[in-house]
Amino acid sequence: MNLNATLIVQIVVFCALWWFTAKFVWPPITQALDDRSRKIADGLAAADRARTELADAQRRVEAEIASARTSAAEVRAAGERQVAQSIDEARAEGARIVAAARKAAEEEASLAMQRARDVLRDQVAALAVAGAEQILRREIDAARHAELLANLSAELHGQSQTPGR
Repeated sequence: MNLNATLIVQIVVFCALWWFTAKFVWPPITQALDDRSRKIADGLAAADRARTELADAQRRVEAEIASARTSAAEVRAAGERQVAQSIDEARAEGARIVAAARKAAEEEASLAMQRARDVLRDQVAALAVAGAEQILRREIDAARHAELLANLSAELHGQSQTPGR
């Protein structure tokens, strides 16, 4: 066999193999590589978008947290003010109740003392009348006593008969 013929046959086989590979094998491989590179590029772009969206979401979350903390602080301060106001109102109401109770107790004590004075006055008057009665029984005789009563009766009848009275 001749070296030139072998070389020519190898060139023809190589060219046929090259044509077959270029026509049937290479296009699906390049298509798969292109699809894969597109998917990788899309994935990288999506990752970049996700990173920026994550950063935006973190900023929004931090802003919401700050807003919530501020709102919570305001609510807490308002609650503390309301509790302080309620305590002040309760203290004032307690002071009013104590003052009213003291006033009522003082009035009750004053009324009780007034009643006791009236009862004591009545008892002193009864004792004075009883003592005066005993003194008068000893010192005034019956005839003189009858004469005084008659004079008093005459005076009373004389006054009741006066016109205009």
